Amino acid sequence: MGRRSDHSRAELEELILAEGHRLMAETGYARFSAREVAKRIGYSIGTIYNVFGSLDRLLMAINSRTFLLWARAIAARLETAGPDRIAVLVDSYFAFATGNANLWMAIYDHRFGPGESLPERYVAERGELTSLVEREIAAVLPPESADRAGLLARSLVATVHGHCLFEVNGTFALLEVADPRGAALARVREALAAAGAKQF
Repeated sequence: MGRRSDHSRAELEELILAEGHRLMAETGYARFSAREVAKRIGYSIGTIYNVFGSLDRLLMAINSRTFLLWARAIAARLETAGPDRIAVLVDSYFAFATGNANLWMAIYDHRFGPGESLPERYVAERGELTSLVEREIAAVLPPESADRAGLLARSLVATVHGHCLFEVNGTFALLEVADPRGAALARVREALAAAGAKQF
C-alpha cells in the first residue's frame, strides 16, 4: 500500500520527477512506466496523476529536466574552452547525446497527446540550450550579420542534431562514416564561413 501523506506537493513533484528521470535513463522511452516510478517511490499511480495531471505532463517534465542538464553540461565545458569555442560546442553537444542516449532520445520520441502543449515553465527550461547556442554563434558573426544569429543557430542545431542522431542510432556505422563529430563540425564551420564569420 502506497504512502499518502509523507511529503508536501512540492516534495512529491520533485520525488516523482527525480525518480522518473532516473528510470528514463535506465530504460528509455519505449520501456518507461509511470507505474514503475510509483512503485519505486512507494506511492500509488494515482499520486503521480494527481501531481502531474497526465503521463504526457510527467514526460514533458522529465524531458525538460534533460534539456536543462544538457544545456548546463555544455555551458560547463564552454567555461574552460580555449579559443575554438565552436568545436567545444559541437563536441559537448555530441558528448551529452551519446553519454545519455536514453534520456536524449526520449526528448524526440515523446509526442504530445491531443490538446497538450508545453507549459511556459518547460518552454523556458528547454530554451536555455537554444539561447546558449545562439550566443556562441552571435559571438563569431560580424556585426552586420548579428540579426541572423537566431535563425542560423537553429539551423546549425538541426545539422548537429542530425549527425548526433545518426551516430546514436547506428546509421553512420552502416554508412561507414568514421567521424560523425568531425563531419558535423565541418558543416558548421562551412555555414559560419558562408555567413561571414572570420574567427571560430
